[in-house]
Amino acid sequence: MTRRKLGFWQRFAVVLVKPVMLAWTRRTWRGAEHLRGDGGIIIVPNHISHADPLVSAHFIHDAGRWPQFLGKASVFRVPVIGWILHRCKQIPVERGTADAVKSLDKLVAALSAGGAVVIYPEGTTTREPELWPMKGKTGAARLALATGAPVIPLVMWGPEKLFDPRTTRFGLRPRTPVTVVAGPPIDLSRWAGATPSRAVLEEMTDEIMLSLRDLLAGIRGGTPPPLWQRPARPRTSEVTE
Repeated sequence: MTRRKLGFWQRFAVVLVKPVMLAWTRRTWRGAEHLRGDGGIIIVPNHISHADPLVSAHFIHDAGRWPQFLGKASVFRVPVIGWILHRCKQIPVERGTADAVKSLDKLVAALSAGGAVVIYPEGTTTREPELWPMKGKTGAARLALATGAPVIPLVMWGPEKLFDPRTTRFGLRPRTPVTVVAGPPIDLSRWAGATPSRAVLEEMTDEIMLSLRDLLAGIRGGTPPPLWQRPARPRTSEVTE
């Protein structure tokens, strides 16, 4: 979406947020050409900090696209805030309910309209101790399989200095260095037309997460570890299960 197509509330969000980011960060942007164009794309960032959405939104906007993030549907029901989020073309997602299928329909519609949909495949900030990517959830893979839209990896390093989830400390120093790199679309062609079974979706998700991990290694250097696996929840009794 070019800037001339932005509505009032989208422009208002830019005017509100971008000056803060320009003062707060010193940016190294690479790979913006992979986001350009008018077609629908699925952007999958790594997730190292609660500051990530601000940094990734800044990058995506500078690349000439309008980021459409997924948000908990309950937030969209908050007076005023929810109304603004709708006007800024953000996407409410129901989780763990019968309405989850409707959420997928909204995502498909956004991509059909040429949107740049942003999905954090890990679902939360990584729990890997050194902030490398961990095993992901299957939502991005499911959407890619349903639409055939290109899946663009987006990695960043530096937002953890703005807010570190391990220590919950904010970094308020001006011009904190942040690096964001977008890569070419991830090759998921081997699964084109496949039935979205759990095995297929997990294989696709692993491919997405490994692509993010390896792209991030290009920023951080060193040898990245295997994808971190969430510990299994302890089984207490059949009654609680």
